[in-house]
Amino acid sequence: MQLPVQSQSTLFAESWEAAAGPVELVAIARAADRHGFAYIACCEHLAIPRRLAEAMSTVWYDPVATLAHLAAVTERVRLLSHVAVAGLKHPLVTAKQYATLDRLSGGRLILGVGAGHVAEEFDVLGVDFERRGAVLDETIDALKAALGPEEFPEFAGERFAFEGLGQAPRPEQTPRPPLWVGGSSPAAVRRAAVRGDGWLPQGDRRAALPGQIGKLRRLRAAAGVDAPVVIGAIAEPLYVGEPGWEVGRRTLSGAPERIAESLREYRAMGVDQIQVRFRSRGCDELREQMAAFGTDVAPLLNG
Repeated sequence: MQLPVQSQSTLFAESWEAAAGPVELVAIARAADRHGFAYIACCEHLAIPRRLAEAMSTVWYDPVATLAHLAAVTERVRLLSHVAVAGLKHPLVTAKQYATLDRLSGGRLILGVGAGHVAEEFDVLGVDFERRGAVLDETIDALKAALGPEEFPEFAGERFAFEGLGQAPRPEQTPRPPLWVGGSSPAAVRRAAVRGDGWLPQGDRRAALPGQIGKLRRLRAAAGVDAPVVIGAIAEPLYVGEPGWEVGRRTLSGAPERIAESLREYRAMGVDQIQVRFRSRGCDELREQMAAFGTDVAPLLNG
């Protein structure tokens, strides 16, 4: 699941999150750890321009700092950047940060990357916004080298080149942490197919997923990539049980078997992991929802 509190766009944040902070983040991360969730995720925005601040808010916690903090208070749950705008930084900077996170967490990192969409973030750092896709492609290739097993990695590209420079600590995971690509545009699907260990769609509803997944698999085969790829999906908002309050018409609610039956449709499409989000009116209710899902719904998903 994507963590609440750490990003507060009006598109998805609940009203209680505005007054929440580190205490609630720790409580929710521990609940995810306790109730069998696969990963907790944190998104990245560097700075939000005034023209977007009302809708997006300016609350976007740094993913490396946030996930490192939560790594120290959890034991099992994996830590996903969903997504890091990797093209904003030199690959060696990103590699240093996330390799350290992987080492500190005992090998729990999943590095999720995306192209980004806020032009001003690129402009202030002197990065070409219009070329961000090409920059991200090369950044991914460079990260694969920089996060690999070599203490002195080598890479030579159009924008980035390095050799003879050692970085340690190395990541805990070998040969390197998994790298998932986020986004649902044609360029993002192609990037995930050719370069990703996993794909994180953004905003695709159920009806669109089979076509997107089929396209990704065809592109991957055409590129000669035979390594497995983890296909993701973001489920509709959930509420386990009868809410007794207005949770929105798209929210999937009711008995555990009803929710599980609906979510099992994703597996039939070829989805390997689903990211879930729960409607809630406070941190306590959210943790109750997570417990109900982990105890009553999750065991029904794979059977």
